[in-house]
Amino acid sequence: MGADIDIALLVEELCRHDAETEWIEFKTNNSNPEMIGQRISALANSACRLGAPTAYMVWGIDDETHKVVGSSFRYRLVKKGNEELENWLHHQLTDNASFEFAEGEVGGMHVTVLMVHASFYHTVDFERVPYVRVGSYTKKLREYPTIESEVWGRITKFDFESVTARGGLPLPDALSLLDFPKYFDLLGVPMPQSRDEVAHYLCDDEVLLRQDDGRYAVTNLGALLLAKRLRDFPSVARKALRLVQYEGRGRTEMLRSRDYEGGYAVELEAAVEMVMALTPAREDVVGAVRTQTNAYPERAVREILANALIHQDLAIAGSGPVIEVFADRVDFTNPGTSLVDLMRLVDNPPKSRNQRLASLMRRFRFCEELGTGWDRIISSCEASYLPAPRVVEYEEAGGSVRISLIPYAPYRSMNPQDRVMACYWHACICFTNGDVMTNQSLRSRFGEGGPSPSTVSKLLSAAVEARLIKPVDPTTAPRYMRYVPAWAQA
Repeated sequence: MGADIDIALLVEELCRHDAETEWIEFKTNNSNPEMIGQRISALANSACRLGAPTAYMVWGIDDETHKVVGSSFRYRLVKKGNEELENWLHHQLTDNASFEFAEGEVGGMHVTVLMVHASFYHTVDFERVPYVRVGSYTKKLREYPTIESEVWGRITKFDFESVTARGGLPLPDALSLLDFPKYFDLLGVPMPQSRDEVAHYLCDDEVLLRQDDGRYAVTNLGALLLAKRLRDFPSVARKALRLVQYEGRGRTEMLRSRDYEGGYAVELEAAVEMVMALTPAREDVVGAVRTQTNAYPERAVREILANALIHQDLAIAGSGPVIEVFADRVDFTNPGTSLVDLMRLVDNPPKSRNQRLASLMRRFRFCEELGTGWDRIISSCEASYLPAPRVVEYEEAGGSVRISLIPYAPYRSMNPQDRVMACYWHACICFTNGDVMTNQSLRSRFGEGGPSPSTVSKLLSAAVEARLIKPVDPTTAPRYMRYVPAWAQA
């Protein structure tokens, strides 16, 4: 939002306050990086405590008279060591710190505004210390146990989806920020004839909130799903879906990059179509008929992408879902570690950090019923004789999960790990369908011209040795052996 806000109107509104508050601070020229870092922590935690979505620090305002005096502070020119100020601040603050600078002219004088979003999930700490505003002073939070308790009381009840992304809006202005016709189209509901009727539906699903003063607020949920431009909502601006295509197998040469500016419900189908268009189709000849088969099943692409959007950790600031298209795979990465054991994605009850987001995405029919998504991903890959998707979890920078779709390869060209994981996931799908895996079913899974029975027997033995699967009855003759996942109860 930084480049899109009306600086003059914002500063005028902030200067109406009689004095500095616990969520507004005025400065003239102080550009000390440590001071700014402490203020971001203090403002974020105070905004959380007071229920304010955003706190502000403004340079170029006299803190006593609240008159515009101008400032020499230019945040882009400030450095700490060899690092630019903004980058250094992100490194010193906890990963849930969300802030943005904006600058412009007010009355012919330069003014800079730092917008700090309320802390969520845990306190915003600077150099491992949480700060808070006490009146117009910045203090260490631990020195004020009562205030600390109030902050944590708010944090433990925090629900990112229901927090206001932009508030104080007349209904026409709130609706102008959203692609609300998409909402009714996806639900298969006729478009209401009046704005008030539209607002009734959107308020029921907490896309909008009606404020006590009769104005409206767009929630983070509404912005994430239906924003025309996510950049209009600073709390979710960096959650936009990004797609990158690379030359070859590595990230050294980028061919194209696109940031989808709209909300997830607005952009998901376009992103799926782009993935399908950027990945090569396979040509099959059956008799005299030539047919083209997509490199990846569209159902798997849609399901993986929808799940990446739903299961991301929204508390990780400055990071959103990414699709990366390579010559030999498509990677889908979402911020946040998995709440479910990655080896139990098929059978474990699903868990979501973002219940409202998940609910609306399913009602929009972007993904399947609760708990069947991974089953359908595996099944669609098996139907196309593709290797099983690769799933990797990373712990760095708040954590992330990456799922990779791999194109068709004959069995002899698959690496040993992909073969074993194909065996494991096939056993999981068979088990959840009330069946068992056999040598024959696994051979069929790899398609016509796949491995011989003896080759599959070796693969089954390798999976048993890796403790991924187990025989139902170890005393059965090898040719009649049946297998289930190692975690399956007898």
